[in-house]
Amino acid sequence: MIRGLYTAAAGMVTQQRRHDTATQNIANLNTTGYKQVDSVSHAFPDVLISAMSGGTTKPVGRLNTGVFAEQSVSQYLQGDLIESGKSIDFALSTDLQVADPATGDNIAFDGSGKYVTPEGEVIYRPQAFFTVQDNEGNNLYTRNGSFSVSATGQVLSAGGFNVLDANGNPLVLTGPQDNLKVDGQGNLINTATGLPSGTKIGVSVISRPQELVRDGNGVFHADDIEAAEIRYANAGDNLQVRQGYLENSNVDPTQVTVDMNAAYRAYEANQKVIQFYDTSLQKTVNEVGRV
Repeated sequence: MIRGLYTAAAGMVTQQRRHDTATQNIANLNTTGYKQVDSVSHAFPDVLISAMSGGTTKPVGRLNTGVFAEQSVSQYLQGDLIESGKSIDFALSTDLQVADPATGDNIAFDGSGKYVTPEGEVIYRPQAFFTVQDNEGNNLYTRNGSFSVSATGQVLSAGGFNVLDANGNPLVLTGPQDNLKVDGQGNLINTATGLPSGTKIGVSVISRPQELVRDGNGVFHADDIEAAEIRYANAGDNLQVRQGYLENSNVDPTQVTVDMNAAYRAYEANQKVIQFYDTSLQKTVNEVGRV
């Protein structure tokens, strides 16, 4: 009986975390560049039960001891692009592909941006991010292209981090902000000649986005750059830098509302199980004990 009480309690904790994740997504529904988070739950390892009698054991079966919320997974799907009209606003439009080594054709990723091979290997669609740098010199990655320009001409992200160019140096503007022109590859255009100036916005392509860690404020970092396979974008990558646009959140409001209500109902069901066990234990102590 006590085991069932713990199992129901573990279920309540898991559903509370699912509910918190759903409300986080709803709160960031209109946050520029926000990527939806999904909560992944797993069961605790099953326990093998055996009956012991007269020095012999007989297998009875397996016992599941509950579930737990193991991790939160970010969904890096493309969000809708919204025109802002500001010269210092940018958005990334990407359709990066991976060739199947066996056939040479592009892998058909599912709606969540992943593909499972017949051998069970999971392959994720590569993603592109603007590259920024914090005060400690660490590279961070964001899809929020709502930039600003400091008094010294440094381009800053929405979180106040330095935006980097394609050489890994802080991006600095030398002319008026209103005259800024950027082409689809992220090259800053010389307004006098109409040609690329030689400076390019630093867009990083991350082949294994599942290695990214969410830091908050719309930025991510990679604990292991080699494992994440991070590099700067090149001309062969199928992506565009859109000036005067911002990427909206990719949160699906219908789905997260369903997830939130499902978590609430499951939490409520586990709560009633605990109330049942509590009533049963109360009768055991107060009534059965009198006999």
